[in-house]
Parts: sequence; structure tokens; C-alpha cells
Amino acid sequence: MPDQEAQPHSELASFGEELRREREIRGISLKEIADATKISKRFLDAIERNDHKTLPAPVFTRGFVREYARYLGLNSEEMVNRYNYAASGDDRIEQSDHLDRLAHPPMAGSDLRDRPRKDIPPPYARVDRNVYVLIVIVVALIGISTWALRHRREAKNDVEPERATSTRRTMVRQMVPIPPSGTTTSNVLRLTVEAVGNSWVILDADGRNVINEELRSGYRNVIEAKDSFHFRTIGNAAGLQLTLNEFRIPSLGQEGEVLRDRTFDRAWLEQQQPENRNHP
Repeated sequence: MPDQEAQPHSELASFGEELRREREIRGISLKEIADATKISKRFLDAIERNDHKTLPAPVFTRGFVREYARYLGLNSEEMVNRYNYAASGDDRIEQSDHLDRLAHPPMAGSDLRDRPRKDIPPPYARVDRNVYVLIVIVVALIGISTWALRHRREAKNDVEPERATSTRRTMVRQMVPIPPSGTTTSNVLRLTVEAVGNSWVILDADGRNVINEELRSGYRNVIEAKDSFHFRTIGNAAGLQLTLNEFRIPSLGQEGEVLRDRTFDRAWLEQQQPENRNHP
């Protein structure tokens, strides 16, 4: 019956090709397996080529298959069973497991349990290692992000009190006029200083310095003097709006223009009043 005889031969061919494919996937040479298992490279090659006539008696070949499969990290007993089925047409097959055990005692230092060799990790072990590396990277990134967020929050907390203190200081200056000593409210000059842009200002009232700092946009203060106001420096002429008593002083200059030695006193104010312009 030709159909029944063809089946074992087909199975044997598939068996040898599978062993070769598994070996090539792992990048292992026949010489490496021969050196490690002490099995002749000629027999290993015969197993892969399904050269049944070159192989020794099946009782010995089963041992070769078992060691070959174990070295590749395959299930050795399953591969031996497949070999028995594939080679069932050989009248040399020994059915007795007792003879198999006598012919192939355990090799020194070998572990009969089916497990992958440590030097050839199976595919799932390589995948697991990659997963572990990915986990380590993710944990490291989370740690760095947490540290950066905490550092930014601490830096912001350090800046806020200083900014609040500066704001309160400015509000106090805006709320409290600075009258020169010895003056009365009935006979004083009042200069309203408003900053519409940042400008460095050095201002004297009756010869006493009252402002020497950078005035930021939004600043407003009313300063009193008996006789005169003298601006030693105005760093940004367009950044200030001045009102002397009730008279709005025209723009002092252009954006970024620096002015020095500008005086506003009673005589200057009288010249600006309409009723005095025609009466020198």
C-alpha cells in the first residue's frame, strides 16, 4: 500500500527540516552542537538531511535527537517521539524503552529536565529582557519628570514672596506723599509722578533727594515741595507723565530719550498759567 509507506517518509523529512530551521534561527552551527554534545557532526548532518541510512541504530539515534533538541532549547522528549513516528518504517527501531535507557545513560553534568540552555535563551526570554529594559527606562523618565516639576515649584515659591514684598513696597510709596520738612499744606507745590513706561528717575525736592530708582509702569506718587523740583536724570522721557499742582506738564520727550537737569518751580508754573502769560 504505497500511501501508508509514504507517510513516515514525509514525516521524517519534515522532522529533519524543522531541526535545521530551529538551529539556523538561533544562529548555531553544526560544529558548535557537535563540540558541545560530543555527537559526530556527520550524524547531526544526517539527521537534518533525513539520511536514515547513514544514522546508526535507532536506539542510538534517539539519544542524538534528544541531545540535539535539548541544546536548541526544544522539548527533547517530544522530538524523540516525533523521530520514532517518522522512522517507524525502519525495521531496526527498538520498541523497548529499557534498551534506550541502557544505551543512553545521562551524560555527566547534563540535566535531564527539558529546559532551555542558559547560553541560548529562547525567543520568549529575549522578549522578556526587552520588556524589563523598557520598564527601567519608563521609571527613569518618571523620576526625572517628578524631580523637574518639584524643582520648578520650589523655585516659583521662592520668587513669589520677593515679588509680593516689592509690590507692597511700591504701594506704600504710592500712598504716602513725601513732603519736605517745615512746609505747610497751604503753600506747597505738589508734583504727581506717573510712570506709563519703565524709566530710571533721580528727583530732588527742595534739594533733598526723594526718588533714585527705576520706576516701573503703573507707578504713581504725589510729592510735595516748598520751592522746586529738580530732575537730575530721566532715563525714558516718554515713560513719565507729570502734573504740577493742577497743571499737566506736556510730554518731556521721545521713547528712550534721556533727559538731565530739568527743573519745575513756582516761577515755571506761573509762566504756564494763562492769566500771567500777557503780564510779564
